[in-house]
Amino acid sequence: MDLSYTPEEDAFRARLREWLAKVLPTLPPKPPPADWPARRAYDLGWQRMLYDAGYADVHWDASPTRRLIFLEETEKAGAPYVGACFVGLLHAGPTIAAEGTPEQRERWLAPILRGEEVWCQGFSEPDAGSDLASLRTRAWRDKDAYVVSGSKIWTSHAEVADWCELLVRTDPEAPRHRGITWLALPMDAEGITVRPLRTLAGSEEFAEVFLDEVRVPVANRVGDENDGWRVTLVTLSFERGTAFAGEVVACRRVLGELAREACRNGRWDDPALRRRLGRLDAEFRALWRLTQWNVSEAEASGGVPGAAGSVFKLRYSQARQTLYDAAADVLGADSLDLDRPWMLDRLSSLSYTIAAGTSEIQRTIVAERILGLPRGRA
Repeated sequence: MDLSYTPEEDAFRARLREWLAKVLPTLPPKPPPADWPARRAYDLGWQRMLYDAGYADVHWDASPTRRLIFLEETEKAGAPYVGACFVGLLHAGPTIAAEGTPEQRERWLAPILRGEEVWCQGFSEPDAGSDLASLRTRAWRDKDAYVVSGSKIWTSHAEVADWCELLVRTDPEAPRHRGITWLALPMDAEGITVRPLRTLAGSEEFAEVFLDEVRVPVANRVGDENDGWRVTLVTLSFERGTAFAGEVVACRRVLGELAREACRNGRWDDPALRRRLGRLDAEFRALWRLTQWNVSEAEASGGVPGAAGSVFKLRYSQARQTLYDAAADVLGADSLDLDRPWMLDRLSSLSYTIAAGTSEIQRTIVAERILGLPRGRA
């Protein structure tokens, strides 16, 4: 394991910092949070700028270390988040790069990198969230197409997406982990209905998706038929590997803002609060080191993050909730005002022990794949 940076990586960081300092002041104002068509255009525009500057491929063509440097520096500089491009850049794109055919990589990767197409994630279902392998959305083969019927829920950015990374059951008689297939679903296909969902924070970045005999070309299958669970594990390893790295940097920035606010409003005089913020500082420093360790491991294994990403996801989810609980303590009675800084983030933090795999699932992965403990009885 090597947590240091090479001269080439340090030079990459310096060039990126210089470019960000030059380009960020030229960006237009961010669109309103509820205007998803405008947010899609904004996010795709930023991705196009990255592409033109030569930074668009960091999420799968670059080494994990360069990817980490990119996420760290863009977050520190206050650059736009990937937003509507999240699934394409951090989930579907890396999966297709790792598992797709040359034709699939040529078809889908370039439009993602150029900021031309948005992807959504069609994994969870009303009865298959934490236990994803129990999904029921059915697909059967009809010549050169799969016919898909079922429903998905918590489908990120479905209302503005061009494509969906979709998990379907192609063999209902097989053991549940062995009858799943990974498909690229065109969101303009006949038979798709999208119904946005409003979250506790008032946003609508998720949706229900209903599929009524939707035809998907067999050529859109990534991996072999009934091998989708293995492909899905590749997708999830990227989701839990470096996808949250920028958020660790953001949490460390918020922690500094909380300390300054506590000094301003007198809450810093509370020794219990100071200890709490100090522990959080140590926690996020450790999480950053863990991220570097995971990246080092990914470098050694060909670029795909391993099960240690679940260790990170498990602890980060709880640390983020603790951070925004501390923010409420700093604000006191003002924390009841959702227009105050950090309070909407506090609401969204409640989802982190569920989203991207529940904490219970992460503990199971750690127990079985890292500690080597036997499987529990069903």
